[in-house]
Amino acid sequence: MGQICAKRFVVLLAVVAACAMSLSEFDLIREFFSTSGQVARADVLRGIGDDGAVLQVPVDQELVLSLDTLVAGVHFPADTPPGDVGYKALAVGLSDLAAMGAEPAWATLALTLPDIDRQWLKEFSQALLQLAGTYQMQLVGGDTTRGPLTISLQVHGFVPRGAACYRSGAQSGDLSV
Repeated sequence: MGQICAKRFVVLLAVVAACAMSLSEFDLIREFFSTSGQVARADVLRGIGDDGAVLQVPVDQELVLSLDTLVAGVHFPADTPPGDVGYKALAVGLSDLAAMGAEPAWATLALTLPDIDRQWLKEFSQALLQLAGTYQMQLVGGDTTRGPLTISLQVHGFVPRGAACYRSGAQSGDLSV
């Protein structure tokens, strides 16, 4: 093996070793966001662990979706406790569903992390899943990537057909909270 090839081989081994020591996406999901730690809804036909969720919307209902993104240093201080970040990420979406008159059902989470910090993930996921359980919501999927700390959470809820509350329906004198 030539000198250049040997150097490339050593670099390749270092990369493989670094990857082996890190948590894979599937391990991260299994350890922190598995279905065993959350509400199990009958309308979730396939949730976390597949390429997509398969969900059943009741016939007499409409589906309401809301997506919010929180970026460290923009939407919360970078040193905010992880449990507070997890709670806020879901609370923002729950507020949107309530404003539309929808009952919470499901959530999807896209989590971008600068590195794998097990304690941070444990506190974040516990707070998020605890709040989700309070509203009988199930986390049904998402994505993880590496980069600056960013949390995007999409909430899904039901509203009876034709009963959604829209901003355009507000009238002068209505209380907006």
